[in-house]
Amino acid sequence: MIYLLDYGAGNVRSVRNAIRSFGLEIQDAVRPEDIVAAEKLVFPGVGNFGVVMRRLEEAGFTQALRERIALGKPTFGICVALQALFEGSEEAPGVAGLGIIPGQVKRFFKPGISVPQIGWNNLKLWRDSPLFAGYGGERLYFVHSFYAALNEKNRDWTLCTTTYGEEYISAVGKGEVIATQFHPEKSGQAGLNILGNFLRRRESLACSGNRPEALAGQSGLAKRIIACLDVRAGDQGDLVVTKGDQYDVREKGAVRNLGQPVALAKRYYLEGADEITFLNITGFRDFPLQDQPMLEVLEKTSEKVFVPLTIGGGIRAFTDKNGVHYSALDVAARYFRAGADKISIGSDAVTTVLKYLRHGQATGDSAIERISRVYGAQAVVISVDPRRVYVADPGASGHACIETNIPGPNNEKYCWYQCTIKGGREGCDLDVAQLTTICEKLGAGEILLNCIDRDGGNQGFDLELIAQVKAVVSIPVIASSGAGKPDHFVEVFRETQADAALAAGIFHRRQVAIADVKAACAAAGFPMR
Repeated sequence: MIYLLDYGAGNVRSVRNAIRSFGLEIQDAVRPEDIVAAEKLVFPGVGNFGVVMRRLEEAGFTQALRERIALGKPTFGICVALQALFEGSEEAPGVAGLGIIPGQVKRFFKPGISVPQIGWNNLKLWRDSPLFAGYGGERLYFVHSFYAALNEKNRDWTLCTTTYGEEYISAVGKGEVIATQFHPEKSGQAGLNILGNFLRRRESLACSGNRPEALAGQSGLAKRIIACLDVRAGDQGDLVVTKGDQYDVREKGAVRNLGQPVALAKRYYLEGADEITFLNITGFRDFPLQDQPMLEVLEKTSEKVFVPLTIGGGIRAFTDKNGVHYSALDVAARYFRAGADKISIGSDAVTTVLKYLRHGQATGDSAIERISRVYGAQAVVISVDPRRVYVADPGASGHACIETNIPGPNNEKYCWYQCTIKGGREGCDLDVAQLTTICEKLGAGEILLNCIDRDGGNQGFDLELIAQVKAVVSIPVIASSGAGKPDHFVEVFRETQADAALAAGIFHRRQVAIADVKAACAAAGFPMR
């Protein structure tokens, strides 16, 4: 029997599913006594350090965790759970951690790196450990803005380190107590193997003092290849994956049906996709929240897919047809509990920024701010749908213009990117530079950068758009819209600083294989999982 410490954090469903994949039973630790008594305890940490510590304290779990660790009982912490073992964090000044390990958790800060760190990085093992039996140097999935700093006082706890801007602690271990900054439940088969070593091992997990030979492999954060599934109600009423050309999803009057969402997501996972993104583009937003069809899609997908899942569409405050009101945080929380790792916000981000510009300051009540405060910036993705607006005089536009290599219809040499809402049907007096910089200020952790002009064209990503946004934000940017062949992915990574690239139709129709994209990028010298 494995006990899971579920204190109301974000996506713990994926941890449950990972444990169940080994044929093991799970029981929730609901009382402090359960924490101390459990034979094996898995402690997933998701979200803001201060929120996590406050919830643990309110539930009476902090002292029980200290007691369990002092007894050396088998414990596996994940992500913020590793950070909670330290004395405190810059994420929540004045909030005490468990104080088991000396040192502070700090925020990444180094010019040239995107923060949060989102993606697949590798490990440098400091000591032999049964936890990593069979580990061959594969990359594992990280998503965090804060890291445990390495110092002389905590070296006896340091199991392995990772480099992102600087070297930091990515796993700790002493006796039977283990914690990782990476998410094993989101790291594909390599991560499942590590978690399985903890769950199934009957003999001691204690680490030796020997430092093993460094594992071979290309170092650094990998470029991510993301498969996107636009999901909507089909003509028969069932959920289907579709794809539009400049956002028109109908062909000869019927919705394009390119497959079932859960089956396609599993296929892409097995083919090597680094993440899966679901975008709800249909109108089931008046349903009671508990009956949202996308919840079932997430729940079923997370049973078989062990890479990160993002969900977008309808993440906003609303009142359903029964008169029940849900805040954006309520909606996000339900999706996290269903298996989502990140929430994508589209049109609501545009209206939030327009409100910000009217008032000249943040209100604190937007979906971006509220979700980020509880779950961390890494959980909030802004999905931007811009289109080009060509101008002859950039100074007269009132917007952030670029000089373009793609002239306009009247040979204009300048353009700005207009943000749109309602699936690209309605333009706003807001440019992409304004939107993305303000969203980063409000707490967003990633930008999904679509391009209406390139959507479905298979002519390659809009490199000028991506370069403009990368120049004004420090958070990761995902390039989207326009990919038609593997060389387009190579081009976007070579010509811009994009952190990831996303495609949909070419994967759905099997025009391009994910493996071929990764092979082309690796051959060009880009680190890949």
